[in-house]
Amino acid sequence: MSKRAKLNTIRIIGGQWRGRRVPVIESQGLRPTINRVRETLFNWLMHDIVNARCLDLFAGSGALGLESISRGAKFVHFNEVNKTIANQLEQNLDLLLNTEHFKRANVGCASALTVLAAAQSDPYDIVYLDPPFESDLLEESIRLLVENNWITSGSIIYLEQDVNRQTVEVPTNWKLHRQGIAGQSAYNLYIS
Repeated sequence: MSKRAKLNTIRIIGGQWRGRRVPVIESQGLRPTINRVRETLFNWLMHDIVNARCLDLFAGSGALGLESISRGAKFVHFNEVNKTIANQLEQNLDLLLNTEHFKRANVGCASALTVLAAAQSDPYDIVYLDPPFESDLLEESIRLLVENNWITSGSIIYLEQDVNRQTVEVPTNWKLHRQGIAGQSAYNLYIS
């Protein structure tokens, strides 16, 4: 980590690590999902998260993926395009998981669209799509997620975007399960 990188913290709000704070590098565009939204989301997922395989595609702080592991997810793949932030995620996983780190999680460092362009042989149970609000990555991410077998029938997909943006189109077979608005965030939970 560079000497100039400023650290903040996020708090894990439930599960095994409830109340634990982990460091997060302050970076332009990094916007951890707020506690109120995470609490709502994981209340919705409480019956689905245990033993789930999760993909946190725009990991950033790792708040969604860390919360998933804390609440019993079997495995989380974190993807973060910024190498410094990805390294901090690795350190946080080492801190929290110790020797279980590589069994329960891994961190990739690539653009989300590059990751999704590759075909997946083992679809995920839960996928978090929470790109930077100023980006236009959501629709293309959804298209590649479906086309390249990253999800299967019954997978759960979480979408978060700026409340002022037009709602993205999702595949017609996805069922809107829950939705909410908090501050600048509009969030939806779909089942494929």
